[in-house]
Amino acid sequence: MLFNSLTFVVFFVVVVTAYWSIHSWTARKNLLVTASYIFYGAWNPPFAALLFSTTAMDFWLGRQIAKAKDQSRRVWLVGSVCMNLSMLGFFKYGNFLLENFQWLLARIGIIYHPPHLDILLPVGISFYTFHSLSYTLDIYRGVLQPTRSLRDFILAVSFFPQLVAGPIVRAGDFLPQLVRPPGLRIGQFMWGLLLMTLGLFEKIVLADTMLAGSADRIFGYAGPLVALDSWLGVMAFAGQIFFDFAGYSACAIGAALCLGFHLKDNFRFPYAAIGFSDFWRRWHISLSTFLRDYLYIPLGGNRVGWTRAAINLVIVMFLGGLWHGAAWTFVVWGLLHGSYLVIEHASRALVGERAWTGNFAVKLLLGFVTYGAVCLAWVFFRASDFTIATRMLRGMFGGHPHGDAILATREMLQIGIVTFFMMLAHWSLRETNVETAVTRLPRWLVTTAWALMACAIILTQGTSNAFIYFQF
Repeated sequence: MLFNSLTFVVFFVVVVTAYWSIHSWTARKNLLVTASYIFYGAWNPPFAALLFSTTAMDFWLGRQIAKAKDQSRRVWLVGSVCMNLSMLGFFKYGNFLLENFQWLLARIGIIYHPPHLDILLPVGISFYTFHSLSYTLDIYRGVLQPTRSLRDFILAVSFFPQLVAGPIVRAGDFLPQLVRPPGLRIGQFMWGLLLMTLGLFEKIVLADTMLAGSADRIFGYAGPLVALDSWLGVMAFAGQIFFDFAGYSACAIGAALCLGFHLKDNFRFPYAAIGFSDFWRRWHISLSTFLRDYLYIPLGGNRVGWTRAAINLVIVMFLGGLWHGAAWTFVVWGLLHGSYLVIEHASRALVGERAWTGNFAVKLLLGFVTYGAVCLAWVFFRASDFTIATRMLRGMFGGHPHGDAILATREMLQIGIVTFFMMLAHWSLRETNVETAVTRLPRWLVTTAWALMACAIILTQGTSNAFIYFQF
C-alpha cells in the first residue's frame, strides 16, 4: 500500500475518521495496531507474522534486560542483537553472502554451486528492525524503562506511517506518546495534511515526473556518454532521491500529526551542507543519529585518538552503506562517505578555526564542493554494478571524448530548473525548518501553493512509482 496510491488515501481517510470518532484511548490504540498490520500485510501477509514475532521477542528480552544484574544483562542484549540482525541478515543478505562465499572458494580452486535461496525481502525490514532494536539497546543503556504493555510496544514498532521507510523512530521517543490520548488540534491536523501534500508533490511531481526518467535513461544507457549528460544524469538522481525520500518522510510525519503523534524531522536541507559532517546532520537524520548513538560512540567515537576515531568513522559508514543494500556498490558508497569524513576531520585539525573560513563566499564554495562529492558518491548508490559506475565516472570526467548526447533539451532544462530551485531553497532555508518558513508566509500564499501542489499531484498521478527506500 503506497502513500502515492488511491488505496492508501481511502485507507487513511477511514482510519483517521474512525480514530477520532472513538473516545476510548485503549480502543484507539487497538485500532492503530490493527490498521498498521493491515497496512503491512497488504504487501505480503506472512511477513506480518515475522514482524509480530520479532517485536514480541524484543518485548520479552527487554524485560529480561531490565530484571537482570551485571553480566547477564549483556547476555540478554546480545540475544536481542543477534536475533534482530540474524533476521535482517538472512532475508536481506542471504544470497549476497552465498555469492561472495562461492567467489572466495573459486579463488582457491574450489568449485561450489550453492543453491539459490529464493528469498523475498520483507518490505521495510531494515527500518522496523532498528525500531525494535532501539528498545532493548536503550533499556540496556539505562535511558528507558521497559513498557508493561505488549500492545503499546507492538504499536511503537509497527505504527504504519513510519513502518516501511522511516523515519527510524526509537521506542523511547514513541512510547511516552502512548501514555495519554492526544487531543484533536485543528492547526496540527491541517499542518499534517499540508506536509502530506508537500511530500506527495515532492515524490510524484518532482522526483518521478521531472527527474526519474532522465536519471534512468542515463544510468541505463549502455554506450559512452558526454560529460554534460553524465553530470546531468547524476544531478537528476541526486534530486530524485532527495525528493523521493524526503517526500516519504514528510508524508510519514504529516500522517502521524493527523493522528496526534510527533515524529522527528528526517531531513534539513542537506544540499546546503557545508562539509560532510554537516551533510549527515541533515540527511537521513534518524539513521545517522542511530549509527552515532549505538555504534560510533560505543566504539569510542572521537575520544580515542585521531587514528582510532578515523577508523571508527570508516566502520560506521561501511555498515551504513551495507545497511542500504546487499551489493558492493552500496559498500563503496558508504566507504566514500567515510573517507570524506576522515579527510574533513584531518583538514579541520590542520587548518583550525581561521577567520576566513567564516566568510560566506568560502562557505558557499565548500557547500558546492560538498554537493559535488555527494553526487560523485551517488553514482555508486544508483549504479547496479561497477561496470555502469565506471562508465558513468568516465563520462563525468571526460573519459569519453566522443560519447553520445542522449538527453533532449527539454530534459536538460527540467533537470537544471529543478536543481536550481532545489539548491536555492536549501541555501535560503538552511538555518531554519519548513514549519518556521511556512508560518512566515501570508496565509493566502500558503493556500494558493497548497492548491497548486494538489492539482499537480492529481494531474501527474499516473506517472508515479514506488518509493526508492522501499527496497531497503
